Amino acid sequence: MSRVTVYTTGWCPYCERALGLLARKGVQFDEIKVDEDMKLREEMHTRSGRRTVPQIFIDDRHIGGCEDLFALEGSGELDRLLQGVR
Repeated sequence: MSRVTVYTTGWCPYCERALGLLARKGVQFDEIKVDEDMKLREEMHTRSGRRTVPQIFIDDRHIGGCEDLFALEGSGELDRLLQGVR
């Protein structure tokens, strides 16, 4: 199984939706909360090129945000990425 990392804030409904989808799929993920640590927020920006949350990575591949995650789910590509199939 691939490693999933999600940058979030505690007040973001899109973060909750993305984490909910991953949880329903039984995916283990590392959640990095950036709302109180500017170094973590800057790390997120450096890795993704974006400042909004959530920012989602599967292994070292930047997936994007919540809508991007749901689009991958809808196309069936998310399961392939989670299994490490490229």
